[in-house]
Amino acid sequence: MDSRVSELFGGCCRPGGGPAMGGTLKARGAGGSSGCGGPKGKKKNGKNRGSKANNPPYLPPEAEDGNIEYKLKLVNPSQYRFEHLVTQMKWRLQEGRGEAVYQIGVEDNGLLVGLAEEEMRASLKTLHRMAEKVGADITVLREREVDYDSDVPRKITEVLVRKVPDNQQFLDLRVAVLGNVDSGKSTLLGVLTQGELDNGRGRARLNLFRHLHEIQSGRTSSISFEILGFNSKGEVVNYSDSRTAEEICESSSKMITFIDLAGHHKYLHTTIFGLTSYCPDCALLLVSANTGIAGTTREHLGLALALKVPFFIVVSKVDLCAKTTVERTVRQLERVLKQPGCHKVPMLVISEDDAVTAAQQFAQSPNVTPIFTLSSVSGESLDLLKVFLNILPPLTNSKEQEELMQQLTEFQVDEIYTVPEVGTVVGGTLSSGICREGDQLVVGPTDDGCFLELRVCSIQRNRSACRVLRAGQAATLALGDFDRALLRKGMVMVSPEMNPTICSVFEAEIVLLFHATTFRRGFQVTVHVGNVRQTAVVEKIHAKDKLRTGEKAVVRFRFLKHPEYLKCSSIVIKYSELFCIVLQVRIESETALLS
Repeated sequence: MDSRVSELFGGCCRPGGGPAMGGTLKARGAGGSSGCGGPKGKKKNGKNRGSKANNPPYLPPEAEDGNIEYKLKLVNPSQYRFEHLVTQMKWRLQEGRGEAVYQIGVEDNGLLVGLAEEEMRASLKTLHRMAEKVGADITVLREREVDYDSDVPRKITEVLVRKVPDNQQFLDLRVAVLGNVDSGKSTLLGVLTQGELDNGRGRARLNLFRHLHEIQSGRTSSISFEILGFNSKGEVVNYSDSRTAEEICESSSKMITFIDLAGHHKYLHTTIFGLTSYCPDCALLLVSANTGIAGTTREHLGLALALKVPFFIVVSKVDLCAKTTVERTVRQLERVLKQPGCHKVPMLVISEDDAVTAAQQFAQSPNVTPIFTLSSVSGESLDLLKVFLNILPPLTNSKEQEELMQQLTEFQVDEIYTVPEVGTVVGGTLSSGICREGDQLVVGPTDDGCFLELRVCSIQRNRSACRVLRAGQAATLALGDFDRALLRKGMVMVSPEMNPTICSVFEAEIVLLFHATTFRRGFQVTVHVGNVRQTAVVEKIHAKDKLRTGEKAVVRFRFLKHPEYLKCSSIVIKYSELFCIVLQVRIESETALLS
């Protein structure tokens, strides 16, 4: 990781930053990218029909784990076979945390056989019965003709099966929105969540701003959250159809929570806090087509890489530029993504079929980076982004989720409010375990290192009531009459059985990725450890007096104000406006990051 981030920050600014890795994936038609198995060609009547000779004969072999299932055909199965198929569907839905993809007309080894129209109709009817049995809904994503030894036209069909788990209200996906100032981040979110195009002067973003100075300047300085829902049929549910967030949650089977972060360099510490504290599943990096990679774009890209947050790219404002300008910006992005500091494979999305392919490839391979080109004013290609978000599966598997839920409760405090007639309310993310209404927890550490007892009175997710909170979910917890003055951002609420430990001093093995001069004893930097953000001083650099760019050493840090709750597996980021350093850190053999 240190070489990747150092090359990005230290080498990407220079022309000719290294050899490119692979080529750009342009998944045209039904399967231009590897593993899609479709023909290249134009769309006709909503379905892809191209030269049969261009069809790859195989998909990757079916995996036992994961949410993708291959079926050659499902024609009139016996009752015993039908029950077995239903059990198999439940397993795939569990693996996909509520979503599964069925490829009909494909053998288990990935051979694209295809089915005649009558057999395909019967297979889809059986699949519909299976979905009804488990309480799921199905949506046909695409149909593709295949070349097989038959005079009768044969095709395969890709079907999305979606079922909200019994212990959840909806499927949830958190997307952090990154990009340089004035690239159109808030405007794009306003268009997606409000359902109305922008007027070209920023009208769509007004509902997203939280402060008067943000409205006056048009620049985001704080972290805000917006939601976009999809029903079981894949249709968009937003404020154009619903008046309140509660109605959106009730009508949606899948919810996308956008974390709108600041783009200006002055607010970079806020962006870092949002990435480390709110644990996004993936990130959307917005790039303006008329300015290209400018300002904080490289820094945001580097943060996403260092924190191992998968990301996709949206090129906005294409209505303001000539086609050649948009193409030049895309080529610029492709060069940066292919450089040794990134090692990504760009995938340009130009059709609805590409969006389906991009969502699947993005979930399966961390190296694939989809690129969208769209406009928030004209609405060009906006539907492709919606298709991508609708199909994009959860990026964590069910086993990891179950392991987290079996651990003791740990809730990170990111926000603190006082609500009339409710009392003190804290917002944040449940890192592990399960939290229920009425649970007795302890919160801390305080300035003197103590933990205080409290009770969870009620829970809300996306502004709607929720009785049970599970690991990985973000929510607000009402604490009744608990004194707000005793709370601060960076605290944790944990189960009393955890016996939490705190520290004022910690050591880390660091790699100095970039610094204009030297890094030495006595430096003060801001430390980001999950939701913790506090100034720390460098007490000692083992075996060395100072560090220069590219050097590694074990460094001892001390928090200046009060002790903090730290875990060895925490991601750490250090940032200093004065020194502009980026460090990769390992705390007790666990990976972390300092900038």
